[in-house]
Amino acid sequence: MTVQTGTDTAKTRRTLTVGDQTLAYYSIEAASEAGLGDFSKLPAALKVVLENMLRFEDGGHTVSVEDIAAFAVWAEAGGRHPIEIAYRPARVLMQDFTGVPAVVDLAAMRDGIKALGGDAQKINPLNPVDLVIDHSVMIDEFGNPRAFQMNVDREYERNMERYQFLKWGQTAFDNFRVVPPGTGICHQVNLEYLAQTVWTDTDQNGDLVAYPDTLVGTDSHTTMVNGAAVLGWGVGGIEAEAAMLGQPISMLIPEVVGFELTGQMVEGTTGTDLVLKVVEMLRAKGVVGKFVEFYGAGLDTLPLADRATIANMAPEYGATCGFFPIDGETLRYLRQTGRDEDRIALVEAYAKANGLWRGDDYAPIYTDTLHLDMGTIVPAISGPKRPQDYIALTDAARAFGAYVDGIRSGEDASPKAEIRWEGEGGAPEPSDIPGDTGNHKRGFVSGGEADRAQLHDGSIVIASITSCTNTSNPYVMIGAGLVARKARALGLNRKPWVKTSLAPGSQVVSHYLEAAGLQEDLDAIGFNLVGYGCTTCIGNSGPLGAEISKCINDNDLIATSVLSGNRNFEGRISPDVRANYLASPPLVVAYALVGDMNVDIASQPLGQDREGRDVYLRDIWPSAQEVAELVEQTVTRAAFQEKYADVFKGDDKWQGVEVPAQETYDWPAASTYVQNPPYFQGMDPKPGAIEDIRGARVLAVLGDMVTTDHISPAGSFKESTPAGRYLVERQVPVREFNSYGSRRGNHEVMMRGTFANIRIKNQMLDGVEGGYTKGPDGAQTSIFDAAMAWQDKGVPLVVFGGEQYGAGSSRDWAAKGTALLGVKAVIAESFERIHRSNLVGMGVIPFEFTGGDSRSSLGLTGDEVVTIEGLGDVRPLQEVEAKITMADGTDRVVTLKCRIDTEVEIDYIKNGGVLHYVLRNLAAA
Repeated sequence: MTVQTGTDTAKTRRTLTVGDQTLAYYSIEAASEAGLGDFSKLPAALKVVLENMLRFEDGGHTVSVEDIAAFAVWAEAGGRHPIEIAYRPARVLMQDFTGVPAVVDLAAMRDGIKALGGDAQKINPLNPVDLVIDHSVMIDEFGNPRAFQMNVDREYERNMERYQFLKWGQTAFDNFRVVPPGTGICHQVNLEYLAQTVWTDTDQNGDLVAYPDTLVGTDSHTTMVNGAAVLGWGVGGIEAEAAMLGQPISMLIPEVVGFELTGQMVEGTTGTDLVLKVVEMLRAKGVVGKFVEFYGAGLDTLPLADRATIANMAPEYGATCGFFPIDGETLRYLRQTGRDEDRIALVEAYAKANGLWRGDDYAPIYTDTLHLDMGTIVPAISGPKRPQDYIALTDAARAFGAYVDGIRSGEDASPKAEIRWEGEGGAPEPSDIPGDTGNHKRGFVSGGEADRAQLHDGSIVIASITSCTNTSNPYVMIGAGLVARKARALGLNRKPWVKTSLAPGSQVVSHYLEAAGLQEDLDAIGFNLVGYGCTTCIGNSGPLGAEISKCINDNDLIATSVLSGNRNFEGRISPDVRANYLASPPLVVAYALVGDMNVDIASQPLGQDREGRDVYLRDIWPSAQEVAELVEQTVTRAAFQEKYADVFKGDDKWQGVEVPAQETYDWPAASTYVQNPPYFQGMDPKPGAIEDIRGARVLAVLGDMVTTDHISPAGSFKESTPAGRYLVERQVPVREFNSYGSRRGNHEVMMRGTFANIRIKNQMLDGVEGGYTKGPDGAQTSIFDAAMAWQDKGVPLVVFGGEQYGAGSSRDWAAKGTALLGVKAVIAESFERIHRSNLVGMGVIPFEFTGGDSRSSLGLTGDEVVTIEGLGDVRPLQEVEAKITMADGTDRVVTLKCRIDTEVEIDYIKNGGVLHYVLRNLAAA
């Protein structure tokens, strides 16, 4: 990055000597002394943004003195002053599901700029970009020592085209590095290795400058690194690409909600229990579009691993980020994870010099505050379909029963269906199946006679230790290993219908589990290593056994999963599983032992030991001291240094991936993974005007909390779907379909997968689940086929939604697919931050209902015609009128707020999207 200076803030530049090194930095204190305002009481998170303004002030082109002074106004106004600013993060983080389409876009932009007469080399990241391949490994094999290698082999078989493309990108683009498959999850690699807390670079004069480490990432859980005082959040791939290419991120100075933590965690609770309570509280508070900063005496006893767990789930509580200021624990973690001692000294010196240190006197101004005494935290889970649906463990079985009753609406709440189990191994101890009168073995073949067991509503068919949220935390991972050890010693084992898996976030986790001897115990009850990646948390749980899947679907059972992840949205984890619960890794192990959500594991036996005595959760739960001692012994600085020594090298398979060295990509015509997208083909050198929306038809009417998983699912799909038919027509066998997420480099697949979640409910149709709507003839058809039919007629489309439209993952394909289907506007009651931005970035205008109007109050059926005029000169956040012609021919006029939030977003819409805007500017330059 080029560090810029401006005449008005040149005097804010000071020097800092650390050891034998002298560095320049931009001083917030000096800005106050220069008369720009009093910044002393700003929260640390906002001081990071202010420093960015000081460093890039250039006399008004992107950052002005007035922008800097606005931060003092923010403090004077009690934490509110939402003016537009231009923010430039230091770097960009990507994962392969979002990274492949981003690199596809960059490759397409090189073709596009050449077509406009420009230089292809102008399409190059100006800021460092790291892409970690972590989203592609799928759990095909599990519960045995071969699982890891077989899943890796299968991963390369499925994804070789994608990996060749990414490796080409690594050679073709500057400032672009790829962390190979099998290394870890991007957020954990970022936290443990890439992040520096304080970044350094040379400016145009060759001087070394220190400044806060900041980033944006193409995954919503980029926020995890805020636990280490690195300001970062998730953006869509299109916004990240613009940032890579030097485009500042347009944002409003955010409100900052202070979350005070006091007390300390009590025996028997985990960081997961804490974060689930935090998610519930902040969702209830309402923090969408806001920063959350954690402060208070409770931080003095809160390990950075727990802080990262809380920061990770910022998307689940709706905030832009959940920030923890720099303090002694930050330094301890940097040292433990192998950072250079000079860097650690710089972090401390810089934080204290520039007002970013959390000391005993830390007391900033916040927009609003919440308080939580950590001594009140109890064991908990969350589900069955939203992360904020917090349930104390003591209420879990009762809550599940109520959920089933609600679905069954008076039917038998626990239908059962027999399933014949066949497997290898000796006959296990008998175990009672809850809700059944018979005494059944676990279903293995013994002596030639097949045992029988029953699946029913609540049978846990997936128990997975997965995701960045918890597998980065040694306290809960060691805790899970100790639960497994104690259960094994008593003779308990997982139920055979439970698909168990362990997917650590980095190789360091395997190192300390093996060093503690705990991996052997986890293996013994089925939690074998299946891969290093996101796996179950993003829907890569792999297929269930054919008999299990058939039994669930033939009998319409409410099968369940328990995972240590951050997302449990409908249809995300497995197409066979309806109810999904988030839990700590130790609780995931415990639930695998009982195999049933109907069991109250807080008070009922988990099973019997070898002597037939009841075993309770308390009998196998480790003490905090046991966990802490093993963490101290096995989680070492040397382990981090060893495992990250060759992080970009990869295994033999990665090193064997061969790619041509060429400036532009030679798009393979027959590829079903990577295709040249249509965005920049035939593009006019000049932007157009924002066009009115006239005579638009309705593609979908959707409810509240429609997530980006609903809009653009990541998991598997069937051959009967539009995407499946597309692949079958190209001779791709069903076994090779892979997932939507892995095929994000092919717009043809992703268009067909838009609004195709198996659980999405289009209210235009009565009681129908899945990606269906009404076509031009009024008959039910797939959303893709209807959209193409309307496009053939030249008719624009709109989508209606409810509250929190676009919650969840930062996937840009939720916006890209929407745009490619011909949708010109999305009209909702409220939008989640990232998806609103992504829609604008793809040229789709978001509108919000005002004055109490909603899709429900208007009685929308989807048969309406929508016209919105006066958009040619629309301004940010302007209210406009929309005429809705009802099915009976009458007109309703409603007022909508245009959610084009900033002036630069006006330019994006005029250009047809942010990448078109950047491409035209680069070509013109």
